[in-house]
Amino acid sequence: MKFLCAGAELAEAGSRGFDLDGTRLFAVRRGGQAYVYLNRCPHRGVGLEWQPDRFLDPSNSLIQCATHGALFLIEDGECVAGPCAGQSLTAIPCREDAQGLWIDV
Repeated sequence: MKFLCAGAELAEAGSRGFDLDGTRLFAVRRGGQAYVYLNRCPHRGVGLEWQPDRFLDPSNSLIQCATHGALFLIEDGECVAGPCAGQSLTAIPCREDAQGLWIDV
């Protein structure tokens, strides 16, 4: 397991990007649960954020690709609208404890 961040550093309905040894990831918190994905759109392989740490649509209810506007479910990374509909983001197994958020790499 590799430490990602303290729990308080990932706000509810918020997102945050990370670069771990050249691997770009991002985390989203919804309903108190953290979700971590590779920062790579399945459509073109580009990063999703439109500004640093900005991975969500204006309502903070879906992950949005800044390049083509594809929308992904936070809970499982499935694309529900856009050019890669039916594909999914690559989920990274994670767990959270008193120290913070950990990923399984």
